[in-house]
Amino acid sequence: MADDTIVQAVSRALDESPPRNFSETVDLAVNLRDLDLDDPSNRVDESIVLPSGTGQETQIVVFAEGETALRAEDVADEVLSGDDLEDLGDDDDAAKDLADDTDFFVAEASLMQDIGRYLGTVLGPRGKMPTPLQPDDDVVETVNRMKNTVQLRSGDRRTFHTRVGADDMDAEEIADNIDVIIRRLEADLEKGPLNLDTIYVKTTMGPAVEVDA
Repeated sequence: MADDTIVQAVSRALDESPPRNFSETVDLAVNLRDLDLDDPSNRVDESIVLPSGTGQETQIVVFAEGETALRAEDVADEVLSGDDLEDLGDDDDAAKDLADDTDFFVAEASLMQDIGRYLGTVLGPRGKMPTPLQPDDDVVETVNRMKNTVQLRSGDRRTFHTRVGADDMDAEEIADNIDVIIRRLEADLEKGPLNLDTIYVKTTMGPAVEVDA
């Protein structure tokens, strides 16, 4: 359960957002401090499952063959085979479009080497190399879990953003998502809470509200 101060910040961000005729994303902006981000080992690079979900559609593409491909068709937005992978390797524009339109990729472990060969230069720089699916992994369970997953990635910048919900979600649900993210950051950063400078929550078009965590 999130602290009341987080719930209050989210409520303000939702209340102060101008009315729109479309659903807006709710985003978190995190400012880091006292970290040498030129050193890759200090950078934030985390996948986090949000307990209340993202509130929006998450595009997931699976690279698989046979039975795994058949099962993936029920849950993934697109299922591509090894032949499709080779075709993408020959069409740089199509590969880039797929990468830009997709939130997460999942691939059978046996296809990972080919993905590196055909799509590594497209997916790698975007931080979208697939999550490997081991023979014992359930593709349906994996994809469903990733639909509620967000990526935290700072790169070499002190400020980074991540999605924490949508404006039609309850403030408490969004606050629970934020609480999970903050707890993970505090656990993973070298100096814990001391490496967190300021945190803000806002809707896409609304004002930023500071989260006093």
